[in-house]
Amino acid sequence: MDGASVEKASRSPHGQASIRVSCEFFPPKTEDMERLLWESIQRLRPLRPYFVSVTYGAGGSTRERTHATVKRLLNETDLVPAAHLTCVAATREEVDDVIRGYVAAGVRHIVALRGDPVDGLGERYRPHPNGYSNAADLTAGIKRIAPIEVSVAAYPEKHPESASFAADIDMLKAKIDAGATRAITQFFFDNELYFRYLDRVRARGIDIPVVPGILPVQNFNQTRTFAERCGASIPNWLADRFAGLDDDAATRKLIAAAVAAEQVLDLVDRGVRDFHFYTMNRADLVYAICHLLGLRPVAAREAA
Repeated sequence: MDGASVEKASRSPHGQASIRVSCEFFPPKTEDMERLLWESIQRLRPLRPYFVSVTYGAGGSTRERTHATVKRLLNETDLVPAAHLTCVAATREEVDDVIRGYVAAGVRHIVALRGDPVDGLGERYRPHPNGYSNAADLTAGIKRIAPIEVSVAAYPEKHPESASFAADIDMLKAKIDAGATRAITQFFFDNELYFRYLDRVRARGIDIPVVPGILPVQNFNQTRTFAERCGASIPNWLADRFAGLDDDAATRKLIAAAVAAEQVLDLVDRGVRDFHFYTMNRADLVYAICHLLGLRPVAAREAA
């Protein structure tokens, strides 16, 4: 390894070992977005995330962009990519072709998601008549094709379409029974939501890692929109911290860093060791949080 590498597991600022992080990116639509994505990847690459995931949506062009981004990660970096996959608006044969394409390219980890309804969030989800019915069914399909790792989604505030927490956790159990070995949560800002959810999950007999998904607030209004779409709550205290800062980008960035630092360090103090960051293809806040968690480039460690 060259000086741009770091240990995969690190020691936290509080002296606790084995912190691991993963980072999520989305495939770019334009040349400017492509440049920003790869600048962000290169910025975070020296921190040696455990894996990096690339999101995926319905529609051929989105699938192609995801596949292209994953292949470039494999060919041009030493990062370990996890490719997202959904079963929306596609037959089993079409989805299976995507799975085989990922495997042929060298992917050994897929994040299996049902995906949003074709008609948009808030509408009823209808499986393709010849497709996989949900994420548990998709997980089983992936495992039939290749013995690769499968991660799935978990929802500390339950999925918006779930009738109850019990039903929501039953679905998580079905995904695990189908072969998933890791769950990554929807983002949240109140850590108590995560720990209450973890208690419910463990009480159900589920013992796989449930990795907290962390969304650094790059843009508060955008974050609030995301939260409304996915059923995540925005605490009043969080809205208050960003109030009046619409035209003050520098202060917003400082507040965002402080909010994220408080959240992750509290999780570390309470025993969490793995984190999944929704980067929004921007690296600065995630890099700063990783620094607080104790992750350092090898060169920096050796020079210290």
